[in-house]
Amino acid sequence: MSAGSAIRIGLIYPELMGTYGDRGNAAVLARRLEWRAMPGELVVVPAGDPIPLSLDCYVLGGAEDIPQTLAADGLIAAAPGLSGTLDAGAVLLANCAGFQLLGSSYVRTDGKAVPGMGLIDAATVAGPRRTIGEIVVDMGDPRVPPLSGFENHAGLTRLGPEARPLGKVLAGTGNGDGWDGAIVEGRIVATYLHGPVLARNPALADLLLAWVAGELPPIESGDTDALAARLRQERRAAAGKPLTGRGLRWLHR
Repeated sequence: MSAGSAIRIGLIYPELMGTYGDRGNAAVLARRLEWRAMPGELVVVPAGDPIPLSLDCYVLGGAEDIPQTLAADGLIAAAPGLSGTLDAGAVLLANCAGFQLLGSSYVRTDGKAVPGMGLIDAATVAGPRRTIGEIVVDMGDPRVPPLSGFENHAGLTRLGPEARPLGKVLAGTGNGDGWDGAIVEGRIVATYLHGPVLARNPALADLLLAWVAGELPPIESGDTDALAARLRQERRAAAGKPLTGRGLRWLHR
């Protein structure tokens, strides 16, 4: 991006890939630019529209099996161009089903194989049971404290030798092998964490923005980040505890 130009944040197919509030990640990126008096623009890309290759940040959320399958065709069609855009300096955040679609394939709970975008070396199959609950992931990066999130998926994701996990799971399931997600430095963050993940973990939002814009100026008021830190502490304390009562009723509405 050129100096002084707006950072364009693309929210991709939110009607299909936004089941768990992940569209909030795009809002967090836009707001953290606003708080720094940096120009930003939120671009919503409806399902069925071609994905622009001129954006700086791409946000791809979670979905259930059928919406994920419906989204796959448009995402696969965009993958070659999107790969070039990422090579040129854009970044991509993908959550849950979005993460699964970045790989080579996803086998649904009904056995149907859904092809992926091939942007990371990974493949996913549906496991025998669904994982629902709090998750804590340590990226091992001094810029980002341990991540707090909420996972709700049946996927078991195996990374190939070309891929690197986002972080080690301290509580929860993630990919199913002790690790969560995948990261391509300077290009891609993929994770099973909802929350939305960037609202819970503003340092991760700033990492993505810094990949695009370089070193970021500080935010004048730290009140919002202090609130996020308290939420992470509270949720980390709850990690590993089963949901009961009202929590389970809410999940099954």
